Amino acid sequence: MKVVIKFFIILSLVVFKNSVGHTSDESIKIGLLAPLSGEYSSIGKSIIQSSKMGINKIDDSKILILPRDTNASNVQTLKKVESLYEEGVRIFIGPVFNKNLSGLNKFDGAVFLSLTNKILNNPDNVISVGINAKSQFDAIKKYQEMEKLNKTLILIPKKDYKNEIEEAITKSKIKVKKVFYYDTDPTKLTKQIEKVTKYKIRKQNLKDEIKRIENSDETNKEKKLEILNRRDTLGKIGYDSVIIADFEESLKSVATSLLYTDVSPKKINFISLNQWFDETLFKETASQPISFPSINKKNYNKFKSDFKKNFNEYPNQLSILTYDLVGLIYYLLVQNNFEVDNKLFNKKNKFKGISGIFEIKNKKINHQLHFYTVEKDKFIEIF
Repeated sequence: MKVVIKFFIILSLVVFKNSVGHTSDESIKIGLLAPLSGEYSSIGKSIIQSSKMGINKIDDSKILILPRDTNASNVQTLKKVESLYEEGVRIFIGPVFNKNLSGLNKFDGAVFLSLTNKILNNPDNVISVGINAKSQFDAIKKYQEMEKLNKTLILIPKKDYKNEIEEAITKSKIKVKKVFYYDTDPTKLTKQIEKVTKYKIRKQNLKDEIKRIENSDETNKEKKLEILNRRDTLGKIGYDSVIIADFEESLKSVATSLLYTDVSPKKINFISLNQWFDETLFKETASQPISFPSINKKNYNKFKSDFKKNFNEYPNQLSILTYDLVGLIYYLLVQNNFEVDNKLFNKKNKFKGISGIFEIKNKKINHQLHFYTVEKDKFIEIF
């Protein structure tokens, strides 16, 4: 406990640096809600450090960041918010996790810029700033139009973010031929993929065609049989692209099941959601090329490099969003003559951060994402 408290004090003093020489009345206080202790303390530490980078970049002593440890607990989050609220804080960065948003709507006039990417059923005073599904499907739709894709299969896992994906599909108006929900249990996955890709039918088509050729008097019969025997299936898949709404090992399992059913990226476009430039995808050569929307990679790499120079470690993915949030809040305050009121996050605005451009309208944020393809140990930018 003493180590945690010491760590918290040190970070607080560092972040408070720009408030020296000014009274609290002259400063605009911003609450920073992060898990500085417990299971997710490394995430909290990274978020605090990135907020320090953001404050140093702004270099304006009007802004005062007040970090508080939530321990990723809803009870602790509400306690820390209540304390800061009594001090006059009305702008909060955080909470980090969607599960800690419950009860925040009772803090009238306060705005919470949560790092969650979930936007459904959040309190009215919470703005989700994570890379939400709508932003990702907007970018995928743009890619669809570039590649003239209009027969897309969307594979959605039966996970807690299923409703977010459904909402994004509707709002983005993406072209969809079929939506299929799958169970992530490896013992069930392949059979489900077989079903949606009509694998058994295509397998039987091949057997029937081989038998037909064998019983025929066609010219070049042996050559035709040689070609057919090298195939796994016969017949059209029925899709020109597949969107796999999954991540990490589960994404790789789905891609492997598709390959097993003779559906490869050589035949149709493989697309996934934001993978945060996961380099383990380089090893999945059979599943390449696979494309995904994400933030600006060049800027992300520079941020990671700067972070490493400052703190001798690499940041958590949420850190770049925290850094941009500090800049966004400052930008909006400047636009609003440093008045903290209801207009601050209601006006339509565009902000260019290091993660890219994002739009703010009616207390909602959408990111204008870039698009990348994984191929031959590289992330190749499409747009």
